[in-house]
Amino acid sequence: MNIEVYTRDGCPYCDKIKAVFSAKGWGYSERKLFRDFNREEFTNMFGSGSTFPRVMIDNKLIGGATETIAYLQENNLV
Repeated sequence: MNIEVYTRDGCPYCDKIKAVFSAKGWGYSERKLFRDFNREEFTNMFGSGSTFPRVMIDNKLIGGATETIAYLQENNLV
């Protein structure tokens, strides 16, 4: 499973989803705002009004922390 997490500093939901992946022992690539991309690039990738985190699994946008937890539960991964 290829996991990418788009995050920003100070985001509790970003920390939560990263903790879930770490607890499962799943590796993930973290892409951080202002280190790996800027706000304009984020908006171009995910649309205006998108919030952090944005999680992609196997190049498919899953969504934010809540949507990702639901996806993992629906697929019996957590």
